[in-house]
Amino acid sequence: MDNTFDVYDTTLRDGAQQEGMNLSVADKLIIAPLLDELGVGFIEGGWPGAIPKDTEFFKRADKELDLVNAELVAFGSTRKAGVRAAEDTQVRALLDSEAPVVTLVAKSDIRHVERALRTTGEENLAMIADTVSYLRGQGRRVVLDAEHFFDGFRYDPDYAVACAVAAFEAGAETVVLCDTNGGMIPDWVHEIVTSVRERTDGRLGMHAHNDSGCAVANTLAAVSAGAVHVQGTVNGYGERTGNADLLTVVANLELKHGRSLLAGGGLKEMTRISHAISELTNITPFARQPYVGASAFAHKAGLHASAIKVDPDMYQHADPLAVGNDMRMLVSDMAGRASIELKGRELGYDLTGRGELLSRMTTRVKDAEAQGYTYDAADASFELLLREELDGARPSFWTTESWRVFVETVPGDPTVAGSEATVKMHVGGERVIATGEGNGPVNALDHALRKAVSPTYPEVDRFELIDFKVRILDTDHGTDATTRVLVETMDTHAETTWMTVGVGPNVVEASWEALVDSLVFGLLRAGVASRS
Repeated sequence: MDNTFDVYDTTLRDGAQQEGMNLSVADKLIIAPLLDELGVGFIEGGWPGAIPKDTEFFKRADKELDLVNAELVAFGSTRKAGVRAAEDTQVRALLDSEAPVVTLVAKSDIRHVERALRTTGEENLAMIADTVSYLRGQGRRVVLDAEHFFDGFRYDPDYAVACAVAAFEAGAETVVLCDTNGGMIPDWVHEIVTSVRERTDGRLGMHAHNDSGCAVANTLAAVSAGAVHVQGTVNGYGERTGNADLLTVVANLELKHGRSLLAGGGLKEMTRISHAISELTNITPFARQPYVGASAFAHKAGLHASAIKVDPDMYQHADPLAVGNDMRMLVSDMAGRASIELKGRELGYDLTGRGELLSRMTTRVKDAEAQGYTYDAADASFELLLREELDGARPSFWTTESWRVFVETVPGDPTVAGSEATVKMHVGGERVIATGEGNGPVNALDHALRKAVSPTYPEVDRFELIDFKVRILDTDHGTDATTRVLVETMDTHAETTWMTVGVGPNVVEASWEALVDSLVFGLLRAGVASRS
C-alpha cells in the first residue's frame, strides 16, 4: 500500500449535503465502519460546533467507533476575522471533538475574501496561519481545504498560492485545492496544479465537484500533475450534481495506474460497500455507475456476446471481480445465440452444443421483445422461458380457469372506493374460488391469487412484492396502448430477489402475468415440487 498517498472520504459531511439525503447520527455511526472497511485513510465526520448532529456524532464516535484503517476528521473553518484562534468558539469545538485530524476550510479567492468574509487579503492570510498554527500546537494534524481555489487562481494566481503557502508555513500537512463551483475541466486543472506545484513543494490535494461532469477526470488530472491526496464521496453524493465519486477515482488509480491505495484489499469490497451505503442513505443505486453499478459489466449486443464467449476481456475494460462486481449478460432483441448461451451459463444451465435449442430461444426472445417484453432485468421470466424450451412445458403449480376484477368508486365520497378480485383456479387437485380486496385492482388481484394458492403452497406467504414498475408502450395509441409491468419479489427467508415481466392490453392483465410468474419462479427457486 502506498502510504504517501491519501484517500480522503467526505461522504458523511459533503456527501450528506445532497438534496433528499438526511443522515442521522445513527446512520453515520453505521456508515463510518463501512468506509473504514473500504480502506480509506481519512473519514470526514462533519462540522462539530456548527451542526448539533455532528457534535453529537463526534461525541459518540469517540466511544463507539473502533476504526482500523482510517483517521476520523473534524471539519471546520479558520478563525473569524479579528479574533484569536484560541478564543474562537468554532475552533474550540474542533478541539473538543477529539478528532486527531482537522480539516480547515479557508477562502483562497480574493473576491470571496473581500465580498463574503468582508475582510482584507492580509487578514485572511493571518486567519489561515493563526488557526493552523494553533491546532498544530494542540497536537492536531491539519489539512487545509482551499475553497474556490481554481476560480481564485484564474482571477488572481498570486493570492491563491499565497493562501496555500501560508498554510504550509504554519504547519498544514496538506493543502487541498477545491473546485468548489465544479466548473473546471481537466486541462485547466492540470495546468493550474502544475503551476502551483512549481511554486511550492508542499503536499497538494484535490477536491472536485461535478457541475461540469468532470469531477473524476479533474481529480485524475490533478494527480497526474502531482497531487497526492484525493477527496470524494461514495457514489458521488453531494450538493447540486455531486462530488467526485471516490470509488471511481480509486478504482481508476489502482486498476489503470497500478497503485495500491486502499488498506486491507478494500477494492474487492467496493461494490458491496457501495450498495450497502446506498441502502443506508435511502438513495437508489445508479445502475450505470462505473465499476460498481449493476450495468457496469452488463452486455446486451449479440456481437459483444460472441466475443465475450471467446474472451471476456475483449469487451470489458477491467475485471469486474477486482471491484467485487460481476459480468452479466442481458437478453434482448439484440441477442444472438452466444448471448443466450452465456445467459444460460450465468443462470446455471449448460447449453454448450445445443444449437437447435439456442436458435429457438433466440427467435422466441426476439419475437417476445417485438410484442413489448423485456428480459434485460427480468431474469426470472427469462429462466422460465428457458425451462419451457428445455423441458417441453412451462413449469406449473396450478391452472387458471378465470379471473376478474371490480373497481367501485362513488364520485365525491372517498369512503366508497376499493377493488375486489375473484380468481377461479385448480390447485392441489381441487377447484378453488378465492376473492381478495385491495386498494387498487392489482393489489386486489394479488391478494386473491395468494389466497387461492397459499393453502397448498404456504411458501408463497414469504414472497413479498417489493417493487412494481409500469411502462406504457406505443403511446401514440393513447388509452389503447400496450402496457408492460415489471414486478420485483423478495423471498424474506432466503433474502433473495427476482424480477418478472408481463405484457398486456392493460395494466391489470400485464400485472397478472408478472404476478403469476413471480410466484411460480419463487416456488421453483425454493425447491418446491408440484402438489397437484
